[in-house]
Amino acid sequence: MSFQVEFDFVLPKGYIDERGTVHREGTMRMATAMDEITPLRDPRVRNNEAYLVIVLLAQVITRLGTLNRITPEIVEKFFAADIAYLQNLYREINEVEPQQMHVVCPNCGHEHEVEIPLLGEL
Repeated sequence: MSFQVEFDFVLPKGYIDERGTVHREGTMRMATAMDEITPLRDPRVRNNEAYLVIVLLAQVITRLGTLNRITPEIVEKFFAADIAYLQNLYREINEVEPQQMHVVCPNCGHEHEVEIPLLGEL
């Protein structure tokens, strides 16, 4: 029995490198516990929690087009649509289920469920 740990993807927009080459096809691997811990030590994440997703994606994307090393500086230049796509893929391959919380509006008493954001999300 084999266990899939790497997943191919195609970005909706693609990363455009300094030469103008568009990179869309890539591979993401499943995250380890250390992948989730390491960004918390990064000073950029300490200064801005939203940066966590940048560092985390740079760690788990193993290939993008002809690029074999993905850095946070590269991920910073991704289009927002591609970041959203990759966050969804990360959740899917790591089986990260959004957590729900039952809340009651203090003003009107309406009860409903809200999603609790995952690490790096606002």
